[in-house]
Amino acid sequence: MSLLQKLPYALARPVLFGLDPETAHELTMAGLAHTQHTPLALAWCASRVSDPVELAGLKFPNRVGLAAGLDKNARCIDGLAGLGFGFIEVGTVTPKAQPGNPKPRMFRLTQAHALINRLGFNNDGLDAFIANVQKSSFRQRKGVSPLLLGLNIGKNAATPIENAVDDYLICLDGVYPHADYVTVNISSPNTKNLRALQSDEALDALLGRIAERRETLAKQQGKRVPIFVKIAPDLDEAQVEVIAATLKRHAMDGVAATNTTLSRDAVKGMPHAEEAGGLSGAPVLAASNRVIAQLRAALGKNFPIIGVGGIMSGADAVSKIQAGADVVQLYTGLIYQGPELVQQAALAIKKAR
Repeated sequence: MSLLQKLPYALARPVLFGLDPETAHELTMAGLAHTQHTPLALAWCASRVSDPVELAGLKFPNRVGLAAGLDKNARCIDGLAGLGFGFIEVGTVTPKAQPGNPKPRMFRLTQAHALINRLGFNNDGLDAFIANVQKSSFRQRKGVSPLLLGLNIGKNAATPIENAVDDYLICLDGVYPHADYVTVNISSPNTKNLRALQSDEALDALLGRIAERRETLAKQQGKRVPIFVKIAPDLDEAQVEVIAATLKRHAMDGVAATNTTLSRDAVKGMPHAEEAGGLSGAPVLAASNRVIAQLRAALGKNFPIIGVGGIMSGADAVSKIQAGADVVQLYTGLIYQGPELVQQAALAIKKAR
């Protein structure tokens, strides 16, 4: 019997929601980190839905993954893997450790099943991140369809935007040997000017350099690691088409759509609605699905798309697949619905196909 059966998340949630959001997050992750390699881990492990799919040369055990941002320092890979995900993405990591933006920097909008965060890529830096990844044992465990691990990379806040490519290349060099796939995060709204990298010329230059470095790394290490690019929901159709063309031109392997939104249309008048930062959760679903559909139209049927943003139910997960995504990722939904959302989403997608 799992912890989900012994202690439904509905009982734990009021305790967590009684705390500051970032404090609740830190306590939860610390608990996972300290129990993931102990017998206590058996209490909260869940069975994994089998629904394999092959994308970008990778075999995903099922179509539901964890989005980057929950485990920025890769401390809880094994613990999170026990929740039934088909793939785990950790980070965003930057070359150097950085504290992120001043606190408070995370806010719940419970009425909307949403969060606003302006964390700002707070993390312990590349060396600590890689050390934590190397400690993980989940991919070496015996069993059918081992999980996949994505490593998400970004730039330091202190690095001028004109030098951003240097940070991405440093991170790519570091994570490449340890990743099943790498995600290039150019869409966080909480690092100054980062989203400018989504513009035509800047994106072309960045992905050109990343593609060159990937070819060098592939020859050196004898393996070609797929590279995904994570984009924002706050893009119009013309911008999406430019991004799609650039992804194909530089032979990127996939796209993650989308990150958080700067729009507040869906939460106007609610407490904390005007806080600076990226809005995630239920209000992002429609915008994310719109971008996914536009990407699918522009990229064709075979280009891998990870759909992320606003999944609060199995039906929401299915809507991403129907919009054009191949697999999906969760984050804010876990906070509001609990770990059972993983199985719900995976089963709903499996039954819908």
